Amino acid sequence: MADSSSDVQRTVFVFDCRLKCGDDSERSERTVRVGGLDFADFLRAISQEFSIGDKEMFVLMTTDRKEITAERFAELKDGSTLHLLQSIDQVLPMATKERILFLPHYDTLIKSGMYEYYASEGQKSIPYALAELIDNSLSATASNTGVRTIEIRLLFDESQGKPTVVVLDNGCGMTSKQLNNWAVYRLSKFTRENNTFRSDHADYVRPCPVPRSLNSDISYFGVGGKQAVFFIGQSVRMITRPAGSLDIHELVLSKEEFERKEKNKEDIYCGFIRNRQPGDSSHITNEDERFLHSVIHEELTKEHFTAVVITGIQTEHIAYLRNDFYLWTRELAHVYHYYIHGTHGNNKKSPHKDSDMTKINIKVCLMEKSKSPRMLNLRDVADDMQTLYINSAADSFEFRVHVDGDGVVEGLIRYHPFLYDRETYPEDPYAHVPNVPEDDEEDCIVSTEGRGKRPIFECYWNGRLIPYTTISEFDWCAWPKKSTPLPAECFSRISGVLFANDCFQVSTNKLTFMDLELQLKDKEAIFTRVVNGQEQRVKIQKEFLQWLKDCHEKWDKQVKFMGFQGTTVRTDVSTKKMQSPWACFTSIEWEGKTYSAGQFVKSIKTHPIFYGSIVQFLLYGDHEDDVYATGGQVQVSMEPKALFDEVRTIPISKIDRGVTLESIKKYIEQELAKLPHKLRLTWPEGNAWSQDDVRPAGTPFGPIQVEILNKKGEPMVRMPVPNTNPSKKLLVELKVTWHSDTGDVETNSHICQHGGKWPYWFKTMENLSNLGKYTLRLQAMLNEGGATEFANCRLPSQTLHFSICAGTAEKFTVGTVDTPVRVGVPFSIPLQFLDSYNHQTQPSSDLQVRVECSGFAISYDETCLKGTSFIIKGVKASGLLKHYPGKSYNMKVVVPGLKRESQSLKISFLPGPPHCLVIKPDAKETVVENGMSTTFTVEVHDEAGNIVTQPKLIVRCQYNGAPNLPMEAVDCSNTGMGLFMGKPLYLKNLRADKCLAAKFDIPSYAEVPAVERKVRVTPSCRAVRLEVISQQEDNIIILKDGEKISWTAGDILQNLHYRIYDEADRLVPITAAVGKKIKVNWKASSKELDKGRLPDVPVPTVVKDEHFYQVSYQDGNMTVTCSFIIMPRPDEPKSMKATWKSVTSVQVGEELPGEILLDVVDQYGNKTSTLTPACVNSIGVSAEGLDKSNLKITWEESVQSILIQGVRFLPGALGARELCLAWREFVECLRVNVTAGPPAKVRLVDALEEPLQVFNGCDLEKPLVVHLCDEWGNPSPDPRAIISLKPSSSDLKIKTTTPQSPDADGKASFTVKQVTAVKGEYGLEFKGSLHRQPIPGPVVKVKVLPDPNKPVKLSVSYDTKAVYPAGGILTVFSVTVVSEEGASIRNLNPASMSMMLWKGEASGSRPPSNAETLKCSKPKETERDDAFYFRDKIIPERAGKYTIQFFFSLDKTKGLWSNQFVINVVPNIPEKLMPNSQPPTPVVSNISSIESRTLIKNLTIVIMDKYNNPAGAQLDGTVVVSIRGPSDRVVELPVFKGKVKSMSFPLSGGTAEITNLAIMEKCPGTDGMEYTLHFQPVVPGFGEDNMLNPFQLPFMFYNDSKNQEQMAALTKKKDRLSQSIVAYKSLFDTNKQLISELKGKFYDASSKEIHLKSEIRKSNMNVAQLFTVDSIDAVIAQKKAEQAKILNQPRRTCSIPDVFKTNPDVLGKVAHLALVEDNDAAQVISWHLSGDMDCVVTLTTSAARQIYDDTQGRQQVMPLDSVLWRNNNRPLPHIIKGLTSFLVIGNPVFARDLLIFPEHAESCQIVFGNLLGDTILIDNLDAANHYRKQVIQNKVQCPTLLTRQGERVRSNGKFGGLQNKAPPIEKMRGQVFGAPLPKQYHTLCGQIELLQQYRLAMVKHAEVKDDYEVHLAYMRSPEMLQKEKEMTEQQKQLKEIETKLGTTTTNRNSSSSAIKRSTPVETSEITPKRPRREIRSLIAYIIRSRGPSRGYLDVPSSRGLGGFYGFMKQPCVVICVLIC
Repeated sequence: MADSSSDVQRTVFVFDCRLKCGDDSERSERTVRVGGLDFADFLRAISQEFSIGDKEMFVLMTTDRKEITAERFAELKDGSTLHLLQSIDQVLPMATKERILFLPHYDTLIKSGMYEYYASEGQKSIPYALAELIDNSLSATASNTGVRTIEIRLLFDESQGKPTVVVLDNGCGMTSKQLNNWAVYRLSKFTRENNTFRSDHADYVRPCPVPRSLNSDISYFGVGGKQAVFFIGQSVRMITRPAGSLDIHELVLSKEEFERKEKNKEDIYCGFIRNRQPGDSSHITNEDERFLHSVIHEELTKEHFTAVVITGIQTEHIAYLRNDFYLWTRELAHVYHYYIHGTHGNNKKSPHKDSDMTKINIKVCLMEKSKSPRMLNLRDVADDMQTLYINSAADSFEFRVHVDGDGVVEGLIRYHPFLYDRETYPEDPYAHVPNVPEDDEEDCIVSTEGRGKRPIFECYWNGRLIPYTTISEFDWCAWPKKSTPLPAECFSRISGVLFANDCFQVSTNKLTFMDLELQLKDKEAIFTRVVNGQEQRVKIQKEFLQWLKDCHEKWDKQVKFMGFQGTTVRTDVSTKKMQSPWACFTSIEWEGKTYSAGQFVKSIKTHPIFYGSIVQFLLYGDHEDDVYATGGQVQVSMEPKALFDEVRTIPISKIDRGVTLESIKKYIEQELAKLPHKLRLTWPEGNAWSQDDVRPAGTPFGPIQVEILNKKGEPMVRMPVPNTNPSKKLLVELKVTWHSDTGDVETNSHICQHGGKWPYWFKTMENLSNLGKYTLRLQAMLNEGGATEFANCRLPSQTLHFSICAGTAEKFTVGTVDTPVRVGVPFSIPLQFLDSYNHQTQPSSDLQVRVECSGFAISYDETCLKGTSFIIKGVKASGLLKHYPGKSYNMKVVVPGLKRESQSLKISFLPGPPHCLVIKPDAKETVVENGMSTTFTVEVHDEAGNIVTQPKLIVRCQYNGAPNLPMEAVDCSNTGMGLFMGKPLYLKNLRADKCLAAKFDIPSYAEVPAVERKVRVTPSCRAVRLEVISQQEDNIIILKDGEKISWTAGDILQNLHYRIYDEADRLVPITAAVGKKIKVNWKASSKELDKGRLPDVPVPTVVKDEHFYQVSYQDGNMTVTCSFIIMPRPDEPKSMKATWKSVTSVQVGEELPGEILLDVVDQYGNKTSTLTPACVNSIGVSAEGLDKSNLKITWEESVQSILIQGVRFLPGALGARELCLAWREFVECLRVNVTAGPPAKVRLVDALEEPLQVFNGCDLEKPLVVHLCDEWGNPSPDPRAIISLKPSSSDLKIKTTTPQSPDADGKASFTVKQVTAVKGEYGLEFKGSLHRQPIPGPVVKVKVLPDPNKPVKLSVSYDTKAVYPAGGILTVFSVTVVSEEGASIRNLNPASMSMMLWKGEASGSRPPSNAETLKCSKPKETERDDAFYFRDKIIPERAGKYTIQFFFSLDKTKGLWSNQFVINVVPNIPEKLMPNSQPPTPVVSNISSIESRTLIKNLTIVIMDKYNNPAGAQLDGTVVVSIRGPSDRVVELPVFKGKVKSMSFPLSGGTAEITNLAIMEKCPGTDGMEYTLHFQPVVPGFGEDNMLNPFQLPFMFYNDSKNQEQMAALTKKKDRLSQSIVAYKSLFDTNKQLISELKGKFYDASSKEIHLKSEIRKSNMNVAQLFTVDSIDAVIAQKKAEQAKILNQPRRTCSIPDVFKTNPDVLGKVAHLALVEDNDAAQVISWHLSGDMDCVVTLTTSAARQIYDDTQGRQQVMPLDSVLWRNNNRPLPHIIKGLTSFLVIGNPVFARDLLIFPEHAESCQIVFGNLLGDTILIDNLDAANHYRKQVIQNKVQCPTLLTRQGERVRSNGKFGGLQNKAPPIEKMRGQVFGAPLPKQYHTLCGQIELLQQYRLAMVKHAEVKDDYEVHLAYMRSPEMLQKEKEMTEQQKQLKEIETKLGTTTTNRNSSSSAIKRSTPVETSEITPKRPRREIRSLIAYIIRSRGPSRGYLDVPSSRGLGGFYGFMKQPCVVICVLIC
């Protein structure tokens, strides 16, 4: 149906291109509808559309010039463009536009995971982008018979337009369809359609194998060209002309156009191809593209071509292409080396060139304004790495590798020999070479061993370099792990190259191989040696080692180490692993000279040049006896030892071999004579100090002059040093040491250097003032480090001893005076006399001393002189203190006659001892009121009237004249005065005045007289008593203080007054002031208190409450109170009150605990005495359900109340009950809560459909909920009870929760997990317990079913009689996963099934670690869908026993293993003759010695299959050996001994022994020619059709060795510069490559961030808020919160359990298969299908039957394989032939169209199509009846109608009644279709995903930007600029040497190749084929690393680019950089 409808709509676009149609401008096409027309009708339609007459001739053609015939018309696609021409060969008169679509191919998705991952690692800048375009050109020119030209034009002349890159080739061109295919992304050559019509399709044909795979078939994937052009620029114009075509096809793609289409919402991948005449540039109108006119004009001279014109070139690319022209062209020459130079490469020693390859010319032209064009043919590049490798190699080893399928790799290893002291292994001229000076011996610890740690092999694919894949080594050519006869460094002198064919996958941008290394290191990979183009099945490792040994012996020139003395450890080596072992030797032999220990030598190329004697020779490694080596070290003890005393280690190569012994000894003697000898001291001012001189302190010392003299008496200022190195200056150090009593003290220290014009000079020292002995020492010393010794000898020095004594007295100091000093008390003043330097000295004896102090009279008794001490004794001060005591006063001591004759001292004066008391006031009598205190002030004076302050100065005051009078004391110790105002004088019952006496004295000073004063006391007026009066009617009652008053509860005590009396019992008048001082402890009014009234007192309402009332009067500190207590008594009886003595709840059947007390109370609840014991019988008790059998009513005497006991209720409803108590008119009701009885049983809350079904090992779908109940079934939530769940049988195992207590509702929930048992029915028993008493519970029946989804074992079937030849195809293995129920499991992930294959028989239950992992194949249509098939698996190529085992992964840690199967791999058919091990290449000469003429001493050759398995055990015959030349033109051939041209050897059992094969003496032959031994097997049964391949062994023939010696001598001259230049170039290439890659990453990160911003704006989010990572996280959190809120919102859900969903053959229950958005629709459809909602839908009838059996037929099922329903997509009944037959109301729609299927949509459509059929949903019943009536009138069957209001009209017309009315949705008990999540939820999901991507992009952008800026700064550093300058100079020198070398080397042809490197991988017998990370990731890891730097070579831990640069500066890092 779909095809027919699309055919009806088919149209084509036709351009009228007939010449008579007018002008040549563009015309619009006409649209012609061809759907439904045959070819004749189509031609008529064309004639009518274009008004073509019947006799007028025309032809219709495609844009590819294919004529439209009837056959092609049938295949014509919709939207095709046609040309209406007059004839087939008519020229287009104007340009036409062909519509095209270039949607990316679906491979963009299916191969993105495989390819793009590698592409992300391998994107390099311009050279590799241009290489993608060159690849296309090579493929396009592959079929050219003449010269293949590829041009890269860089049009950077702004006068001709904007910068442009043009890639132009003379290839076959493209048709318009091919051009359309080119524009489709990822449309590879294997999937593209090359023409419009199917009949024209040409399937891809793989090229035939050619040497080095140089087949030009390198344009593959449909990706690289697009990636390249848009990496270089912003727009591309494709111009092409296919061979044999008259038209030019032109297509333009641009970023600007894509963005415009996206903005205008147009089809992005839609465009036009312009078809035009050659040379027609009329459409080029843009001034920026005016250069295109010349490019298009060239079309007239070209029959076929393709031009790629790239514009919008990025600025940084332009700068790179201009400035680094030779750098990137050199890289291109490296990539296409073998396409340019042929299979043998650019071998300058060979004149022969590959004629086929020389046809390829790749030219580069750079045109700039005002500059001459720079033109370069890549063939002229002479310094690419492959050229350097080829021309520096001395020999080569060729091999071939065969892998699974047709994968073949050709390999070549070259040897670069060592020449005495240097390696000839080439270095990249542009590599980074650290700027290490020549004397840096750290770099020479071990000589640089050629390749070092760099990988061996560069890798080529179809002859083109894959730059980012290298292979480090293979096991057979790796560094030896065990000791070998070969030196280890030989393995670092090899380079290599691998040539892989197209059977190996590469990334889409051709930067990395996918799994080349893994396949080559697979144990099944077969390595063969290739000799003269013939493969030989040999032991590759043995052959390689023999070849390497021959190269070492033949080409390496080494040093002989002799006199082995043992090994040592060198701690002077910084690299720890290089510190040991070092072998020690006593001598060496080097180019005919012998050097021994103790011999004097001189160094060269060191800084400085030094002389010395040899200590020993060192060689790294474990060695014994004499040994030859390529390098080594020599330890030299520098001479003269007195001058140097140092042992230096240098490379042996730095020994000067031309120096004489006499010159060395003469140098040593001259150096020793220059050493310093003594010092000479002079006194310029004549003030010389003699030895042991004594001078007074302060005497000047100096100045002095010092000279340093050598042994000749000559003054010197520098130490003698050899050569021109900077010498060490000599200094003179002066030190003066004072020998004090506490030790030596250095007082002066000066270091003086020679001033040039003046000698060593020390200025005058004037600081010698300390007393004692001194020592002056002058010492010569070195400027650096201040050393006083040189060469173990002390430098000269001189010493002077002298002493310093004290001078005359010039001043004095006052000693310590005990202070403070009391007035009138004598004291002493000590004095100390000093000289000018403060040294103590003795004064003269006639001194006169004077003491003065302001305000005091000072006198002293005498003075005393003792030694240097002078004391003034008996000093006394007299006078009043003007200031506070203790203040300091200035006292002056004057000694006339001194320079400083006076000294002042601060001295404090205190008053003298106590003398008298002064009392204030002075009145003799003081009057005081009783109860008040008196106030007196007292002062203590000394005899001068100063107030005295001193310790224990206590003044006492004693009152006399009455009992119990107070005594006071005041402490005057601190102030000398005090104040008496403490205790009041209170006399009891005082009615009149009374006189007292107060006495003042100091008890501790009896000598101070006492003082008395009189005190008169008078009575006070303060209140002392308060009374409360109650006036009741006429009676006045005085309330006593504390009196208790009985009063009626709740009444008021009124009319209360108060009175106050003073000390004389006088009534105190009541005033407002007094009223304010009255306080009461109940509520009062101030107005009442002011009038002497107290407020009314309310009596408490509770009888037992006794309230305390108090009235108080407070006047100052005096308080008077009066209090009383009111005791309430009960009021009249009012009601009855019941009091509980226990809880208010009771269990059913149990008595209410405790008693009920019954009383009669007043209105306030106070108990009255109304009830008596006689009232017991009149008490009534009643309640609903009350059991009165045990009811008791008694009188309780102790509480005087009625007691009620034994209240109990009969079983019934639980809850509150009213208990009524009645007596007379009084009634009391109590609320009693009746609760459930004690727990008696456990029951299930919900009834279950037993037995419950569960799959083995699965969980029960719902928890089991039980109730704890009493015996009547009431819930009894007793928290003390425990409920447990246990299986009733030990065969049933479950995992459930621990026993638990019921919750507040008495419920307990048990989740049953992991139900495990064999198939059968079991029970789960609930049990309870309370107080160790069991509580019975139910038993739930559970039926355990085997899990049809649980894998338990693997079943394997295969042909056990199959034969397995090596390299063949394994038989098909079929593996099924068997479930627990024994059936096969379907729908499993094929990735989980693996086939393990390993060599050897089974040795355990699991495969070894080196087993190969194979994946299953896609099943065929005829095969079962429940099995995994392993077919087309390659049999291993090595014969023997192999084991196969299958594994199915269940998860990351678990899986299923099959049994192990052993197969026997037998050899394949015989194919060739090969030796067991590859022999070394013989080298012979025609001299008389038989050893020199022997070709083969002993060789065993065997017949093998193509995989090198012995395959000729049943074959016999002969082997014929002959000699052949390198070509047929060689006439002069050597002959065998005996002058025979061939020899025969017997072949038995497939084996032949070749012995003693030699050439004839003086036989013919060309000197230096390489010949070949040809071993041809002759075996019966093998003729010309199936002849066995011969074995060929090359050998070298010489007449002499002069040519060889000349070549070695010339090669030796250039290697040193070559290594340096290679290292420089590699450094620059790597850095520029890295910065370009970082820039690309930075651009990609920026673009990604901008793109995501745009997407975020489209999703209605504010990008401005997302400026940091934290802000993005906040928005994400907000969106997730909104998302969670939506999820938590109530939504319609289906509550029907679906326990069968886990079965893979079960879709689920009908209710769970669909969702309905509208509530009304969901209600009515769910009700309509209510009988089917619980039905289980299965895929198969067997699964339905299984469920039926398991549920005993209770579960309804529907198998889909028995349901037939055809969806005819028919319209609603009212639509007939697409038209509406009547006016429709009510919005009818098929009910099934309202269902939303979350999964299994196709199956669900069948289910609901079968259940609902054509049921229609309409708005209401009226609309339904109207619809049905109209449909029936049209004689159309009307289906069932449902209304949104819940009614149903059946298909038979019946409606109404409950059976046709849907109940409310609430009553449907969850049996309703669920509702889908709202659209807002899915919108939030998309926004969250966008935000997370934007966050990652922002973080990545910041990281890449930082790395890019750091590296850019490094590239512009002065260090890098200096290295570029050095490289240029070295290149110039190297070119001169190579010119000389090229004129003298012999023209010997040697094959060449190269190899890319990778990290070493541990190989196994069979290695799995999975991708691996390349070595290149080292650089990326260094950049991204974020950790602290740990050392010199710890690259991965360096932080960021900083660590990378620091690492690259080290000398040993050049190797690591080259691999990138």
